[in-house]
Amino acid sequence: MKFVRLGKSGLSVSDLCLGTMTWGEQTDEKDAHEQINMSINAGINFIDTAEMYPVCPLRAETTGDTERILGNWLGKNKSKRSDLIVATKISGKGYKNVRNGKGIYPKEVRIAVDASLKKLKTDYIDLYQLHWPNRGSYHFRQYWKYDPTRQKTEIEKENISEVVCELFKLKQEGKLRYIGLSNETAWGTIKFSNEAKKYEDFPIASIQNEYSLLCRLFDTDLAETCYHENIKLLAYSPLVGGMITGKYLNEQIPENSRLSRIPDMFGRVTDNSTKAIKAYLELSKTLSINPVHLALAFCRSRPFMGSVIFGATNKEQLKLILEGKDIFLDQEAIDAINVLFKQIPMPM
Repeated sequence: MKFVRLGKSGLSVSDLCLGTMTWGEQTDEKDAHEQINMSINAGINFIDTAEMYPVCPLRAETTGDTERILGNWLGKNKSKRSDLIVATKISGKGYKNVRNGKGIYPKEVRIAVDASLKKLKTDYIDLYQLHWPNRGSYHFRQYWKYDPTRQKTEIEKENISEVVCELFKLKQEGKLRYIGLSNETAWGTIKFSNEAKKYEDFPIASIQNEYSLLCRLFDTDLAETCYHENIKLLAYSPLVGGMITGKYLNEQIPENSRLSRIPDMFGRVTDNSTKAIKAYLELSKTLSINPVHLALAFCRSRPFMGSVIFGATNKEQLKLILEGKDIFLDQEAIDAINVLFKQIPMPM
């Protein structure tokens, strides 16, 4: 397993990260705990969750259950806590089932951190991430109608300063170690990074944004920003919600699959995405690589990558993913991927 230091932080993480957002909905606690054990045995030391999880779908009745499930494992395996990098997130403004949708402000940050610590049954969080900005986000296909001119610049800058200050206080109290962003823009990343530089040993360690064969928005301005600011990408949805396997082609909807719960997969199901997936499946055959392994290996090959966050609904899916932990792509395979990317650059 390859390990990567997240920017200037003291966090060294496996370049594959166990995602948890199905736990408590599609994945029950027993299976989730077995996934943790399997991942650790494969060399993974990084687990990512969030206060709003699970999803698929989002429900008030289950909100927070993912942290509780992970916390139950941590509570039973206290001797292994120091070997793991545990990451969670505070939700941005608008999601009513979490703190009534109040978003990311100094007071809310403290409330959210304390609640996550309690659910996770741990004394500290290794990486605390801001799930999406209060001002909104262009991620999850919102870039087609994104309008930043509605934002209030000075208000946003002031809140960023106050939030980073509160987060540093929480670090001083031993409740968290480092901070990261998520679903953020280049402007937001720079503002947070500059604020964090005012404090000792408190860099922005990472940014968790969507990245996959079908979603490469990060490749330009954000890649440059994060290179110069020494911030690593944590890629979510590298398997495009399972679409990269081809299991949804020809209008197939497997039982208990994500598509059976979210009809358009957050805007991912389009004619162009279907076209792109078929092309990558053909490339997988040509290269004699399972499409799951191709997708993950491509993300791992990117120079800005910190870790690739995968999700598995069940142990069988996880077993397949872990079988590819030592598969890496040569330049010929990457060149072939880039040819397809140029043909269908924004399929979703």
